[in-house]
Amino acid sequence: MIPDPMKGPIPDPMQEHRLVLITGPSGAGRSTAIHVLEDLGYEGIDNIPLSLVPRLLEGPPLGRPIALGLDARNRDFNATALIELIDSLTRDPRVALEVLYLDCAPGELIRRFSETRRRHPLAPAETPTEGIGREIDLLAPIRVRADHLIDTTDLSPHDLKAEIARWFDAHTDGRLAVSVQSFSYKRGVPRGVDMIFDCRFLSNPHWDPTLRPLDGRDPAVAAFVRADPRFDEFFRRLRDLLLMLLPAHLEEGKAHLSIGFGCTGGQHRSVAVAEMLGAALAEAGWPVSKRHRELERKGVAHPPADKVSAV
Repeated sequence: MIPDPMKGPIPDPMQEHRLVLITGPSGAGRSTAIHVLEDLGYEGIDNIPLSLVPRLLEGPPLGRPIALGLDARNRDFNATALIELIDSLTRDPRVALEVLYLDCAPGELIRRFSETRRRHPLAPAETPTEGIGREIDLLAPIRVRADHLIDTTDLSPHDLKAEIARWFDAHTDGRLAVSVQSFSYKRGVPRGVDMIFDCRFLSNPHWDPTLRPLDGRDPAVAAFVRADPRFDEFFRRLRDLLLMLLPAHLEEGKAHLSIGFGCTGGQHRSVAVAEMLGAALAEAGWPVSKRHRELERKGVAHPPADKVSAV
C-alpha cells in the first residue's frame, strides 16, 4: 500500500528515544547546531561526559528527541569510547540514533579561532593550528561513521540553520520532507542532494537584457523559460517521475529527499524550474521547502528556505 504523504511510515513502537549525537572539530558550529535543534523542539545537552549518556535513557521517555553535543572538550572524550557508545546505542532497540558530523576546512577553522582569540581545547599552550590538526585526526574514525555530514566551511549561521532544519525538523510528523534547491554549476554541486537535474539545455533568460537583472521567481523569467519548446515535455516527465518516486522513498522509511536544479549562473533557469516543481509537489500534497543558493549568497530579497505548505 502506498503511504499517505501527510502521515508517513508507522514509527517503531519499540523506539522510545530519538537521539542525535552532534560532533565535529571545535569551531565547526556544534553550539549553533544545538541551538537550532532546541528551537525545533529537541532537548539540547552539550558536553555531557560519555559515561553519563546511557543514564539519559534509563528513565521514562522525554516525549521529545534529544540533541547531544560531544567533542574533544568532554572530560572523558576519546574516539574509541565514542565509537563504542555509538555501537551500543545502535544495538539498543529503544533508541533511534543519528550521528551528525559538522565538518570544516582547517583554514577556515584557523580563521574562526583567530577572530574569536579562543584557545583550542587540544592545544591550550600552542597555536590553534596545532590543536585543529590533532582534533581532525582524533575525529577521523567518527567522521566515517556519521549518518549526516554537513561541511560548514562556506555556510553562514543562517545557512547552517536551514540545512539542519531540513534534516532534523521534529515537526514533520513522519512525513517525507522534500527540499528543492537551485544552484550554479560554476560554484559546484551542493552537498547532500539526492537527485540533480541539469537545466542548462533550456533557453537562457540571461541573454535578454530586460530579464538579465531579474531571477527565476519573476513571472517574466518563468514565462520565458516555459516558452522553450522543450520545457513542457521535460517538466511533465520530471513531475510524473517524482510523483512516482516520492511514495516509494516514503514507504522505505526515508524522512527527507533533496532535489537540486542547476544552471550556469543559478539565477534564472534553475530557480524557475525549482519554483515550479516545488509548487507542483506541494499541490500534490507533499511538504516542500525551497532554497536558492546563489540568490542567498547575493542577499537577494525573499527569505531562503521559503516554506511551501502542502494542500
